[in-house]
Amino acid sequence: MARKRTLNLRCPTCKKLVKRQDAEFPFCSDRCRLIDLGKWASGGYVISSPVQDTSESIPDNSDDED
Repeated sequence: MARKRTLNLRCPTCKKLVKRQDAEFPFCSDRCRLIDLGKWASGGYVISSPVQDTSESIPDNSDDED
């Protein structure tokens, strides 16, 4: 008989173990959820833009006429 595989995940704020069935998933509590939201709001977390290699630039074909 196959065993059901459980994934042990941790709260991103306090690193406490969290189950997927928990109401605050992926956080362990509403407090940790609000701490994380505050970090996003204050600029503590940022999503960087993709790094572009200037040596492999795509030629601009805007001057082409059909």
